[in-house]
Amino acid sequence: MALIKTTNPNPTVTKKNYGQDNVEKIEREVESIDEIYDVAVVKGKEATLVVYKVKHMQRFRMKQIEKDLTKKLEEKYPKEQFTVSSDYKIFLEAVRLVERKDNGNLSDKQAEKRLNEIVKMTSDMK
Repeated sequence: MALIKTTNPNPTVTKKNYGQDNVEKIEREVESIDEIYDVAVVKGKEATLVVYKVKHMQRFRMKQIEKDLTKKLEEKYPKEQFTVSSDYKIFLEAVRLVERKDNGNLSDKQAEKRLNEIVKMTSDMK
């Protein structure tokens, strides 16, 4: 059931001056794709993590969706360094990071460190 439920976390930045407006635009951009129904965006100092859930009938096309999304984001935001993933474990970690940051349980420095750990996990999985 958790794979179907939409959590729709707020787009988050690890530090206030990293560009909250840009993060919200990125989230709207990703949500506009029909095959995707839930998105989490976390922007840090260097990396921007974009994780999403794919609709069930589109799961056969996950690699293509990820490739197209990455290309679209890199064209629209050339100065950003994106890490894009549809892995559910990475999605959960990103949502936990957003929740802990919003609740004030994480400092900016801790949030940045955790974001870098999550980004490293995605590269280790590929």
